[in-house]
Amino acid sequence: MTAVRVRVSDLARMDGAAVEVSGWVVSVRKGGKIRFVIVRDGTGQVQAVFREGASDGESFERSGALDQEAAVVVRGKVRVDPRAPGGAEIQAHACDVLESAEGYPITPKEHGVDFLMDHRHLWLRSRRQATILRVRSAIEAVLEDELRKMGFFRVDSPILTPNAAEGTTTLFETTYFDDKAYLSQSGQLYNEASAAALGRVYCFGPVFRAEKSKTRRHLQEFWMLEPEMAFTGLDDLLNVEERLVEGLVGRILEEHGEELRGLGRDLTPLERVKAPFPRISYDEAVKILNGKGFDFPWGEDFGAPHETAVAEAFDRPVFVLRYPTRAKAFYMEPDPENPEVCLSADMLAPEGYGEITGGGQRIDDQALLRQRIEEAGLPVEPYQWYLDLRIWGSQPHSGFGLGIERTLAWICGLDHVRETIPFPRLLSRLYP
Repeated sequence: MTAVRVRVSDLARMDGAAVEVSGWVVSVRKGGKIRFVIVRDGTGQVQAVFREGASDGESFERSGALDQEAAVVVRGKVRVDPRAPGGAEIQAHACDVLESAEGYPITPKEHGVDFLMDHRHLWLRSRRQATILRVRSAIEAVLEDELRKMGFFRVDSPILTPNAAEGTTTLFETTYFDDKAYLSQSGQLYNEASAAALGRVYCFGPVFRAEKSKTRRHLQEFWMLEPEMAFTGLDDLLNVEERLVEGLVGRILEEHGEELRGLGRDLTPLERVKAPFPRISYDEAVKILNGKGFDFPWGEDFGAPHETAVAEAFDRPVFVLRYPTRAKAFYMEPDPENPEVCLSADMLAPEGYGEITGGGQRIDDQALLRQRIEEAGLPVEPYQWYLDLRIWGSQPHSGFGLGIERTLAWICGLDHVRETIPFPRLLSRLYP
């Protein structure tokens, strides 16, 4: 019987089939005339059982001397067994070694964080890290699918920009031939131009913040999903955010709940992520903080401890609305009933994960936007194209950004965002 080349994730549906699996050795256990070799291939792990007399002689001897992370090809017959990892094992009759891995540095023993980060290119192969990456991939796919269902088009924004989107103090500067350029802090400004063409758009890509922060929530390079909508006010924006996050969590629970459990995630808090989400004002949030003993002055933006304390009052994500105008970016529309606050909203995740979305309604009046740019101490010329959007066909429009890494950390129940991205860029780390 000719062996069929398959992935580990296919085996549970192939009882009795002759198969060939390519992968890397996780571990080897020997017992007399039998060898148990765990092999992973990116879709899962499977136990290959080599028996003296049933497996060819060379392969049986070879299987007992395999290194952790050796690249191998295993051939054999599938035996479905609900007790086996992934629901099946391989009764192996042959094994080819493509490359050994003698002295592989990451072993089952405990390693320090610095050691693991120095070897991040290898640490990714561990079961936990690979599971996190699979869930990340699923989150990205679900978010884009849910947005398409709501009529959004993906329009990518540039990474090299001539201007700031979130303030000049956190810009990474570079040269662009004879000019200065900056790594994008956000695709939002360009999204607003795209929304005037297509109505509902989003961009999805890396953004960069030169923040000198070492908290467990911050990275200097991260990925952000940024929807933007023409003819949309704050209330309609919140409805879209709520639908997106509720749909995301529901689908990840349904399709990847077992993987989350494998990470040690308690699913109960995620099961409570159902609309409607509570909506409170910034003023109400400040009262919550003061009631919990924080001496928090009105007008400041919240830090991580404040977001955590506010979110603790709720059992699902909570929107905090109408932040002080001075605490938000120059493009936020002032509340017509109280210009000291703006039509902004942050969604705070429960369990101490902080802000996972931030956005609001944008200024649509050209004169007011110019005034806000000047008040922020920014040069007008690099923003002239952005001001143009308010001259020809201006309309109320709104949008938000959702950080992939914080969202993944929340859904997986991770302690630090460094595990949420393949190669994290931290304040003191650019290698590997």
